[in-house]
Amino acid sequence: MATSAVGPGFLNNTSKFTQDLLASFGFVILLSVILDIFAQLNIWRIIAITEKRAQDIANQTIKGSGYLLAFLVASGGLAFNIGNIGGAALGLNVLLELDLNSCALISAVIGIGVFLFKEAGKALDWFTRILGFVMIGLIVYVVWTASPPFGEALSKTIFPEKVDALATVALVGGTVGGYISFAGAHRLLDAGVSGIENLSEVNRSAISGILITALIRFLLFLAALGVIISLGGKLDEKNPAASVFQIAAGFIGYKIFGVVMFSAAITSVVGAAYTSVSFLKTFSDKVNKKERTAIISFITLSTLIFLITGQPAKVLVIVGVLNGFILPIALAIILVAARNKNLIGNYSHPLWLEISGWLVVAVMSAFSIYTAFQVFY
Repeated sequence: MATSAVGPGFLNNTSKFTQDLLASFGFVILLSVILDIFAQLNIWRIIAITEKRAQDIANQTIKGSGYLLAFLVASGGLAFNIGNIGGAALGLNVLLELDLNSCALISAVIGIGVFLFKEAGKALDWFTRILGFVMIGLIVYVVWTASPPFGEALSKTIFPEKVDALATVALVGGTVGGYISFAGAHRLLDAGVSGIENLSEVNRSAISGILITALIRFLLFLAALGVIISLGGKLDEKNPAASVFQIAAGFIGYKIFGVVMFSAAITSVVGAAYTSVSFLKTFSDKVNKKERTAIISFITLSTLIFLITGQPAKVLVIVGVLNGFILPIALAIILVAARNKNLIGNYSHPLWLEISGWLVVAVMSAFSIYTAFQVFY
């Protein structure tokens, strides 16, 4: 879940928002972490208690809604996986200096390779874990070279000079929006970690996934802040994340950006493919029986579309708007299901968690509607 959230958009958005809000962006990160935890705990706990995937819970709560949810998640996952393949290709291009198409093919082969192992689930876990540590380690190095104003960052994380509501909700959508909020929950379900007896582990996993994502975001925020304030650098609007690494550590920093971008993108590739296919199981028993083949086909299709058309910006924008609706729709259904005794049995969902979940639904719905009007009108 954590490495699925940290993709190419995550890197660029964090850098861009830091340039816009400077040290006050720390508060936005803190606020978004709280909202992320509320959303994720609600979704993961109900999936664990019912021992059903989100789309199956939805179908049993509101007839037919699971099919809509599965379609939205899978189509959104495919569209954004095209961007993830592009991000992985960009990272390899920086490292190997090959053309983007060749780098996209190499990235696809690496992503597919994870699912060719007999124990694909364990391979997925280790692959994302190792690359997650690599990203954290390299960003820590860039933070050290950028010498950010730690005191100012800490004080304005608690007492900000300005707060951007859209940035806050954008971060929530980027961390637990679309397919991402289900990535870890469905992985736990497939690993047999479910039921009321495993709730403590589910809680721990949900919160740690958010905190790992927040750690990477906060480190990147510090690096960008150091580049802007301590080093007096100006980030390139077209590729702000690359600017952070290059200004902070020169040629070595640029190569580190290549490793981080590739790691972020390739883990998002496998995460998006795995989670999207876990939703497609609703449509077909064949997909259920041939899950690995379906995942490999999903990555292959994403790569082919990238090779033929590049990153279709218009499609990504439109699907991005639809993706913004997935979290509030899914979370609302989950919260309704939390009161359905036929699904949850004797389990009693905490009232404070339910209320906080509806708050996230309201905030994300308002933002998604606002964004839709901006894009289509």
